[in-house]
Amino acid sequence: MKTILITGGAGFIGSHVVRLFVNKYPDYQIVNLDKLTYAGNLNNLIDVENKPNYEFVKGDIVDGEFIQKLFTEKKFDGVIHLAAESHVDRSISNPTEFVFTNVIGTVNLLNAAKTIWKDNFEGKKFYHISTDEVYGSLGDEGMFTEETKYDPHSPYSASKASSDHFVRAYLDTFGVPTVISNCSNNYGSFQFPEKLIPLFIHNIKNNKPLPVYGKGENVRDWLWVVDHARAIDVIFHQGKVGETYNIGGFNEWTNIALIKLMCRKMDEKLGRQTGESEKLISYVKDRAGHDLRYAIDATKIKRELGWEPSLQFEEGIEKTIDWYLENTDWLENVTSGDYQKYYEQQYVKR
Repeated sequence: MKTILITGGAGFIGSHVVRLFVNKYPDYQIVNLDKLTYAGNLNNLIDVENKPNYEFVKGDIVDGEFIQKLFTEKKFDGVIHLAAESHVDRSISNPTEFVFTNVIGTVNLLNAAKTIWKDNFEGKKFYHISTDEVYGSLGDEGMFTEETKYDPHSPYSASKASSDHFVRAYLDTFGVPTVISNCSNNYGSFQFPEKLIPLFIHNIKNNKPLPVYGKGENVRDWLWVVDHARAIDVIFHQGKVGETYNIGGFNEWTNIALIKLMCRKMDEKLGRQTGESEKLISYVKDRAGHDLRYAIDATKIKRELGWEPSLQFEEGIEKTIDWYLENTDWLENVTSGDYQKYYEQQYVKR
């Protein structure tokens, strides 16, 4: 039986990865390590929390001593590292927090893997999940490839770029078997409602303003989170050590076009007059260091590993809106902060 550590497994993307691995690989022991900051939500994993091959551990990757003890005790065969501070606006408000979690936390995990695996790297893998934001910004044409030079513009993307460099350095210097993927914007169920899509679904439903940076001309490539989890599965099992794989949806949308599409869909589902929700759009001062366009070239992962997105955006956003409208209790639980009590109720008092 392999024992796999998934960091940040109570978060948006992490919970989808945990669910996939727990259900698909009953012969793996999946250890979900999460600090349970504001974005970590154990309610995301109620459907698997009692599975025999699943274990949750509360802890902070910034605590190097704790991480070393955990690796010594569990003797992990693989690491899927998703834990990260990821909200650009928060990184502008508090850059230091992003340095600690995204850089120091990653180095702590690498140190532990190096120490525990040093006598036998065979069959081991340290898989680091990163972002397309490390590449900077594109003009009207072109796409990010695995060879694109790093050019981060926000404290968030700078911290992720730094962690990527450390991952590669630990392969080159110490032989730690690492692999990296850089993914475009994700959307889907269980996303914390500070991010654009769940925030705007919530605001439209409650007739609250829809704040749009600048003129809404920034372009993003969108990927359904379930497809990202599938890609992570493929890369973890088939990806070559030392390689980088870009994961994208081939789905470019300007922010304003995306928002107007959501408004139309929500008008239909809420029985409103067409155009009613668009009246909620308000334009606000653009964010500092706001990259104009991201676009991922995911040709390599399709060619070498056979992965490609299963959904195009129009179908995926329909599924996503339906999920949030059908799971209003989850959304209200998050927006009220009550979700943070779940760990105490389910784990501490057992």
